[in-house]
Amino acid sequence: MSDTTNTNTSMDINEIRTILPHRYPFLLVDKILAYEKGKWIRGIKNVTINEPFFGGHFPAYPVMPGVLVIEALAQVSVILAYKSETTGGAGGIILFAGIDEARFKRQVLPGDTLVLEAEMIRTVRGVGKYSVRALADDKIVCEAVLMAALRPPLPGTLNNKNEG
Repeated sequence: MSDTTNTNTSMDINEIRTILPHRYPFLLVDKILAYEKGKWIRGIKNVTINEPFFGGHFPAYPVMPGVLVIEALAQVSVILAYKSETTGGAGGIILFAGIDEARFKRQVLPGDTLVLEAEMIRTVRGVGKYSVRALADDKIVCEAVLMAALRPPLPGTLNNKNEG
């Protein structure tokens, strides 16, 4: 991922909430630092001891579950998809479709600032593929290739936006 002059500025939590349907305790992106439409995105998750999962994972040695690191990476990938307009203006929601090549290299602990990066590999017929990685203290925590698929909303649900 490269920083270029053709990038957009950051997004705060209020703008993130207009894009992602997730809410506490499952909204795992606090801020978008920068992105380039159709190419890459970089965001952060501030990990605190107050996270609800630390009470059970593990009380004597709190570690952020790897599946939640992957979920945070999926959420920044979805933001990139919406900002890149790869959804074709269609309503619906982008859902997790697959994980390949996932590797966990370091634990995520309370106090870490998790830097979340996603690079768009391709989007074909509503399915996007992303190369992702998470870093803490400039060290790679996790790397993977994720897939996400655009699906129509369920009847009676909001169209990719939640109030709350």
